[in-house]
Amino acid sequence: MEKFTTLTGVAAPLPMVNVDTDMIIPKQFLKTIKRTGLGKHLFEEMRYTPEGKEIPSFVLNRMPFRKAKILIGGANFGCGSSREHAPWALADFGIRCVIAPSFADIFFNNCFKNGMLPIVVNDRTMTVLMQDAPKGGEFTIDLERRRILLPNGAPMPFEVDDFHRHCLLNGLDEIGLTLEKNKSIDAFEAKQGQAQPWLYAA
Repeated sequence: MEKFTTLTGVAAPLPMVNVDTDMIIPKQFLKTIKRTGLGKHLFEEMRYTPEGKEIPSFVLNRMPFRKAKILIGGANFGCGSSREHAPWALADFGIRCVIAPSFADIFFNNCFKNGMLPIVVNDRTMTVLMQDAPKGGEFTIDLERRRILLPNGAPMPFEVDDFHRHCLLNGLDEIGLTLEKNKSIDAFEAKQGQAQPWLYAA
């Protein structure tokens, strides 16, 4: 998994509450088990008409937000069904950080498992972000220092638990976390192999 230390980019404002996973990636695109190719269908029903034409007013169809790396959403972001395709679609589009006042639990945890950083902020911080984001300036997410740098350089702190921070900074998914304990696993298997050799018989 790609490490996440700092991220600099445009932040697309999406001031909507209860953005569910079906809005993020509609159900007809869930047939694939690949993590690539879903970005073009991100927010499909808000980005395109039924005929497949772009809706110019939607934020991700406008410059500079077509290249957004950060998404600023409303409360209860990622609610609905527990589809891992939702963070896959965001990541494939290029978004690696979602900021919101609150998240649905399963979506929140799926983000970390896929190398994305979901940030929970209070109402005051959200107001500032939503005021600055439409201007199209670049924000910086500094995970090491746990802070968001506004386009004018002003820092705004955020909280993230130590475990998830460790995983993102080191690019560790669940398999990577297990492999961190390789020496202990090898020692256990060697000891068990001597005590119960039949378990290791070819």
